[in-house]
Amino acid sequence: MKDLDTSAVGASDLVAPSLAAADPPAAGRWLARLLSGLALGCTVLAAMASQAELLDAAAERYRPLMAEEIDHSLAGARALRDALIANDLEAAQQAWIAARVGWERAEVFTSGFTELDREIDAWPNAVTGFHAIEAKLFGAQLMDIQPETDALIFHLTDLRVKIRDTRLTAQGLLNGAAKLAYEVGESKADGGESRFSGTSLDDMRNNADGIETVFRIVFAAEIEARDPGLADALRAKIDRLRSLLRVPGLGNLDSSKLRAESEELIIALQTAAPLLGLKRPSLQDLVQQ
Repeated sequence: MKDLDTSAVGASDLVAPSLAAADPPAAGRWLARLLSGLALGCTVLAAMASQAELLDAAAERYRPLMAEEIDHSLAGARALRDALIANDLEAAQQAWIAARVGWERAEVFTSGFTELDREIDAWPNAVTGFHAIEAKLFGAQLMDIQPETDALIFHLTDLRVKIRDTRLTAQGLLNGAAKLAYEVGESKADGGESRFSGTSLDDMRNNADGIETVFRIVFAAEIEARDPGLADALRAKIDRLRSLLRVPGLGNLDSSKLRAESEELIIALQTAAPLLGLKRPSLQDLVQQ
């Protein structure tokens, strides 16, 4: 109980009246105030515990979808390997593109695995993972990427195992959603991530879809119960972010509007955090690579 918030009980209330023995009614009043303050503190702790349990249960509902996206990515990577064996450049390129979809939708969570994320999706200076393969497969039209492809399959398989065993937390998913919104607005909007393949716009669209999915499954109901206006605002901001990405090509993207919208979404997520009993995602959380 050492962390109990006793702010509802005054400092003087914690000390029994010195005349308690001579004034039983005063002692009784002091005891009643103390018990009332302790009861209030216990009620607050019980409410916080209940909220945490609800959020943890919601996070678990997200796990199968996240695992499904990584399975899609892994299937694409294996199809890429098969295309390399068949010496089919076009099939290899299409398999690489298919593998990217699941990965980008799952980045709300995968960014928390810093080392694996770097092995799988480092950019712009990639020496391994998706973008090292992309530079050769699309940029140079080369097929000598078997070792890089085998490594990608290995790391995606490793991630698939970790997804099964790693505890999901609402705090981690909230941080991941805010970080991904930051990347879409600040990092990926200026020219995009997958330039050789020409799929940068799809990367951002899949990122936005991933943010919407985790918001809807994990956070929407709890925020709605506490602040319906904020829940509606978050839905609208996510919708606007997705709408800005519905353009024919990367050259048609309004980067300034996208950046502004991503910043507003981040602020709204930070505002929601205390309502959920969570810490606000900090700037350091967002820019961490």
